[in-house]
Amino acid sequence: MNGRVDYFVTEEEINLTRGPSGLGFNIVGGTDQQYVSNDSGIYVSRIKENGAAALDGRLQEGDKILSVNGQDLRNLLHRDAVDLFRNAGYAVSLRVQHRLLIVGGSFGLREFSQIRYDAVKIKIDPELEKKLKMSKVSLESEYEKIKDSAFDDWKNIRGPRPWEDPDLLQGRNPEILKTKTT
Repeated sequence: MNGRVDYFVTEEEINLTRGPSGLGFNIVGGTDQQYVSNDSGIYVSRIKENGAAALDGRLQEGDKILSVNGQDLRNLLHRDAVDLFRNAGYAVSLRVQHRLLIVGGSFGLREFSQIRYDAVKIKIDPELEKKLKMSKVSLESEYEKIKDSAFDDWKNIRGPRPWEDPDLLQGRNPEILKTKTT
């Protein structure tokens, strides 16, 4: 890693339908409460579980909301932005800016971060969890099966890692190979 940190910015139009608990997210920011240094934008601070935003799935914590129903959110006080959201109506159109972190020249795809986020939220069925725990196979028991099998002459069943010498890893003597080819 070379220490360089940049952002890849994308924009998206997200249409939400107001639910019983509103739009299902909290905001931070504004000219009087800057969330990001030198930026008075409005940001998503929290997505409420089972709210309209969570059910839609595209709006994420940390996203910057650029406009609500076409009305620009720049240079607004926090309470004015909150009022704008509260009075936006039943069907709300948001213009959102997503920022993907780029570290050392590569960036993590939004889909992968979403998968990790979703995996944390998934709740496993308690009955299924009990069955899985009962039928769990340990790494040690699997190792014993392999160790007792007839694989004695297999030096390695995986390829070499970049820092390993493939000849030595596979049990070949590179000196013998050199003399046979010259």
